[in-house]
Amino acid sequence: MNQDVLYDAVVVGGGPAGLTAALYLARARYRVLVVEKARFGGQITITAEVVNYPGVERASGADLTETMRRQAQRFGAEFLLAEVTELKLDGDIKTVRTSRGDLRCFCVLLATGAHPRMVGFKGEEAFRGHGVAYCATCDGEFFTGKDVFVVGGGFAAAEEGVFLTKYARHVTILIRGDDFKCAPSAAAAARSHEKITVRTHTQVEEVSGDTALRYLRYRNSQTGEVTEYRPPEGDTFGVFVFAGYQPDTALLQGKAELNAQGYVVTDACQRTTLPGVYAAGDVCVKSLRQVVTAVGDGALAATEIERCAAEAAAEGVTMTQHALRWALAQPGVVSALVGVKREEQIDEAAGAVR
Repeated sequence: MNQDVLYDAVVVGGGPAGLTAALYLARARYRVLVVEKARFGGQITITAEVVNYPGVERASGADLTETMRRQAQRFGAEFLLAEVTELKLDGDIKTVRTSRGDLRCFCVLLATGAHPRMVGFKGEEAFRGHGVAYCATCDGEFFTGKDVFVVGGGFAAAEEGVFLTKYARHVTILIRGDDFKCAPSAAAAARSHEKITVRTHTQVEEVSGDTALRYLRYRNSQTGEVTEYRPPEGDTFGVFVFAGYQPDTALLQGKAELNAQGYVVTDACQRTTLPGVYAAGDVCVKSLRQVVTAVGDGALAATEIERCAAEAAAEGVTMTQHALRWALAQPGVVSALVGVKREEQIDEAAGAVR
């Protein structure tokens, strides 16, 4: 890694959104670096089979995203395994501080994703992606004709429990509390479904198996009754956990606008409220979190970065000044002094007005 390089964009996060953005930017001849702290490909790499990505009939999550990474690399994208510890986003030149040194760039794209909250029962981590799942749309089909257990009592548990009846032989919803904590209509739809059983005051204690799940134990917290479940000989089952998601947005805390749940607020072009800073994928406020939507976000963010860079060059201004000019053109915006802390930033903001 050459710390003297000034990148056009640094992408923080190497999942589908970040890899797609890198592909688009590199193909447009921009110098782009993707920084990933764990494994390129993101959470989808733990999925054994992806069958709903258009144009790919069947592939593992790891294979699908490795293809994305190689495509981006062929066009010149660079990659770095390191942990990003801080983003310095003041001024036209941004600094991305990592465990392997500082990086300088004109634009930052945050594509760090969101991770499902784990409940913490024994075996949950070991069988994640091998029977324990967190997305009914992604994995429901794999349990066609099998028993499925849903852990959770919120809206997602009720709605996804009903959705899973399309595939499962039977769905059992295990709620820790005394009832669903969601709209009565959603709860009623789950309770009244002929293929759903709802058990309250119930907590999963353990799952186990070999290459797939073969055993489940849960306990009624009121009575102490323990229930053990084993599928028919040679068969398996699924456990779907719906305990919410946690966006990985700590790097933007106190800098860009986040919603009440901590997701990054962006416009239709994936711009955040900070000039020169973009976000894409599951880290953003959005209604559907899938590989295909993350890829779309990455492409949108990259093409917007390309457009801003081209227009800034044509106008003879910096990309930050170009972004500030765009902000000033929006209804109700009267000041270009966005996040100003130093005198040179005032000069830059004034340049946007001039």
